[in-house]
Amino acid sequence: MSSPKIRHDLVIQFGNIYGPEEEQAVLDTLRRHAPTSGESCAQFEQAFADYCGVQHARCVTNGTAALFLSMVGLGIKPGDRVITTPLTWIATAAAAATLGADIDFVDVEPDTWNINPQLIEAKITPQTRAIVPVHLYGQPCDMDAIVKVAEKHGLAVVEDACHAVGASWRGRKTGSLGAVGCFSFHEQKNMSTLGEGGMITTNDPDLFERIALYRSHCTRVYGKSTKYCSLDETVLPMGKRFWWQDFDDVGYNFRMTDIQAAVGLTQLRKLDSMNRRRIVIAARYTEGLSGIPGLRLPQVRPDRTHVFHLYPVVLEPEKHGVTKEDFVYRMLHEYGIRVGTHYIPLTWSTAFRKRGYAPGQFPVADTAGERLVTLPIHPRLTEEAIDYLISSVHELLG
Repeated sequence: MSSPKIRHDLVIQFGNIYGPEEEQAVLDTLRRHAPTSGESCAQFEQAFADYCGVQHARCVTNGTAALFLSMVGLGIKPGDRVITTPLTWIATAAAAATLGADIDFVDVEPDTWNINPQLIEAKITPQTRAIVPVHLYGQPCDMDAIVKVAEKHGLAVVEDACHAVGASWRGRKTGSLGAVGCFSFHEQKNMSTLGEGGMITTNDPDLFERIALYRSHCTRVYGKSTKYCSLDETVLPMGKRFWWQDFDDVGYNFRMTDIQAAVGLTQLRKLDSMNRRRIVIAARYTEGLSGIPGLRLPQVRPDRTHVFHLYPVVLEPEKHGVTKEDFVYRMLHEYGIRVGTHYIPLTWSTAFRKRGYAPGQFPVADTAGERLVTLPIHPRLTEEAIDYLISSVHELLG
């Protein structure tokens, strides 16, 4: 039997570490009356842009907002088509679908579970506007191959890096590899901003300006002029001139608060250390679980840094008699370990069945939906908890 502490660590599957530094950041912001997007947001954006190696970053309310604003910034509209993977959280595809675009799914690789770049070109049509690769579970996609196809056809690449903050592809950080990068700071992610939050990164100043405008109601202050707002001093009724606000278009409010950004700055300083701990835990899992018949472990390709937001394994019940449903149930109720089921393919969902998709269209993604589970992984796990999880899987499948 495990101790209550070990069981607690293994029931809480994901997340990061908060400490006294975050507490102090919250208190300091409260003493500044906890403003919305202010000094801390500006500092967080600059620090995050520097970390990713890009020119621009804008903090937002969550990863879904980041993906949606990226589509808005690219001008995605009804009739456009966007290519992405079916093995992801719904926000990836919904970002374009809610703007009226059609989604073209591409099957995934059987070892990384990322979108298969060899299958993308066949899905491109004259209406295709963007490719959205997802760095699933924390391992970057084959970005060289994806960017090559995109450049050939004049398409934008939007990185869904919500699982992969701090990961890298051939020495370059995620979020710097496409036209725009999208991050999530949800409570389950490798770093967090008090439960929710997100960031958009880009090197394109024009795209950045559009995203920044739509993030906050497309607001313009009288007297300022840009490509998207050509306001000059205007003679108002009765000949009076005064400072006023205008709105370029109907936009949104996806602003992060300063209290979240202050915590984000602190989390960003810890990120590499927390990711290193995840990598160590993943290595322990791989060593301890190797050799179990019917348990396929994650494969990490040598040209990328995997930060293990999740640790996915594939069950082969024909070799040990334990189905995915049995494994999830028994791990929780017999061993006190909560196992994840990330993800069912979006083609199985009601939302995309309504749009003409069905199970069976993407066999590799379907295999993941039927057989893949994710084991608890977060930097708070102790060596005792890791050993207990390994021994529990051996006992259940052995």
